[in-house]
Amino acid sequence: MIMFAVVKTGGKQYKVSEGDVVIIERLEGSAGDTITLDHVLMLGDGKDLKVGTPTLEGTVVTAEIIEQGRGDKVIVFKKKRRHNYRRKRGHRQDLTVLRVKAIGAGSAKKAASTGASKSEAKKPAAKKAAPKKAE
Repeated sequence: MIMFAVVKTGGKQYKVSEGDVVIIERLEGSAGDTITLDHVLMLGDGKDLKVGTPTLEGTVVTAEIIEQGRGDKVIVFKKKRRHNYRRKRGHRQDLTVLRVKAIGAGSAKKAASTGASKSEAKKPAAKKAAPKKAE
């Protein structure tokens, strides 16, 4: 069976397998960049199923950004009859197209509110010892 994972990003959940192309809400990065989605909620391979509480620690989905784009325009039209009230608004969502490369264990560093982390990690600064006083 094919291994699959359920990941959470952009406030939505997506079921993905290796090689899948997924359109999700915008993530930072440009075409060709590799990102890791670390909010994995469930992992399965046909006979074995792991469910996180709420996420599976140490499990990540690695994906490559294919393109950054925008979705179709959605028209929001409000009207109240007999009150001369009409409002027309449009919205186009920023989207990211991803190709899932791998599902499995990995070390994921959390990024700010996107649910994704970059491959490069920052090391914490070492504490310096206080200088000794001369007597």
